[in-house]
Amino acid sequence: MPNGALRAELLERQKRRESSARTYASTLPVAPVHASGAVVTGADGRTYLDCLSGAGTLALGHNHPPTVAALQAVLSSGAPLHTLDMITPQKDSFSAELLRRLPGGLRDAARLHFCSPAGTDAVEAALKLAQHATGRRGIVAFTGAYHGMTLGASAVSGPPRMSGAVGADGVPVTRLPYPYGMRCPFGTGSAERSGELSARLLESLVTDPSSGVGLPAAVILEVVQGEGGVVEGPDRWLREIRRITADHGIVLVLDEVQTGVGRTGRYWACERAGVTPDVLVTSKAVGGGLPLALIAYRPELDTWLPGHHTGTFRGNTLAMVAGEITLRTVAEEQLAERALKLGERLRRGLREIAARRPVFGEVRGRGLMIGVELVDPDAAPDRDGVLPGHPALARALRTACRERGLLLELGGRDDTVLRLLPPLVLSDEQADSVVERLARALEDVL
Repeated sequence: MPNGALRAELLERQKRRESSARTYASTLPVAPVHASGAVVTGADGRTYLDCLSGAGTLALGHNHPPTVAALQAVLSSGAPLHTLDMITPQKDSFSAELLRRLPGGLRDAARLHFCSPAGTDAVEAALKLAQHATGRRGIVAFTGAYHGMTLGASAVSGPPRMSGAVGADGVPVTRLPYPYGMRCPFGTGSAERSGELSARLLESLVTDPSSGVGLPAAVILEVVQGEGGVVEGPDRWLREIRRITADHGIVLVLDEVQTGVGRTGRYWACERAGVTPDVLVTSKAVGGGLPLALIAYRPELDTWLPGHHTGTFRGNTLAMVAGEITLRTVAEEQLAERALKLGERLRRGLREIAARRPVFGEVRGRGLMIGVELVDPDAAPDRDGVLPGHPALARALRTACRERGLLLELGGRDDTVLRLLPPLVLSDEQADSVVERLARALEDVL
């Protein structure tokens, strides 16, 4: 069967069989059949540079040879592949490796709770733990957030397709403005000033007896919002949130599902600000490309009794093996530091495009978590002088990139931000090719 025909048949059967809630499959009609490092080959024989890497899951790229070898060894050893939450040598080794990599005071001291396999499950566990440990129900979350699709996680997320889910209002959420310099909710045009006002508002709400907001159980946030458009929270803002939550006995939950394990140029994004959360939520890269999610938290919060939070798929042996190799490799090969340098190389190239093409309204990000916000230079700016986003151009550019052999996705308000999440093993040459392909794709659509 010709490769092109196979691709068409696979896509047609998927469309017929799967739900209309398909996401990447509906916007990226590619049927991958082979992958190595940062390169994916489709059923039609075309190759692509992968700047999705499983939404940031594949820190070491596709089919990392030492990981594949270790997985093959486990499969041939007769080790149990599913063990609920019972201990195995593989789980013990993974836990030790994770504990030594955790930030600040969590390192070597945290309690770990293995959750069902997705990041949203770990968010649910974090919220539930905070409520149980404090005896309070309220949660403070931020505009633009994305924490998952289950009811609690969607309730603390920002976009209406998530926070507006039926039943999501069962979680009492107070939402505060996330510091977003380009589109500052306070109209300052400054992420630093926006962060200062956001933190001040939080402190006012929890100290003013007439605020109408009771003392919450937790504050949950992303250090860098991913799906929200690669929006960075300033270090000073994060430190202020840490101070306020500590002063008032509020559990600080940091969602590092996408930012963790080297992605932003630090092992954990919170380390740049010198902040340690009470609960750290991790998934994606922590499983080495296989499903794994857990929370790491201060021992004093461990008020649960057996069975208070459980789930069937918490003992994925293969994910523990792949995760241990990933955690160790990122540290030993200094891939976080590599991400910092390579990310700046990519952003420099993208800013050169922005200097010629004003549709690139802002290039931002940390490490290999990069966003380009597209704007309409011919439209009227808003009252703060900021141009509106350009969703039609963003969609067209995503398609043009795919035609040029570059896989990426959109995020942010109205999906106007190009998001690049390449594996941490991307080469310099591949990074330059990403910029070149994106520039050519932009020429194709303008």
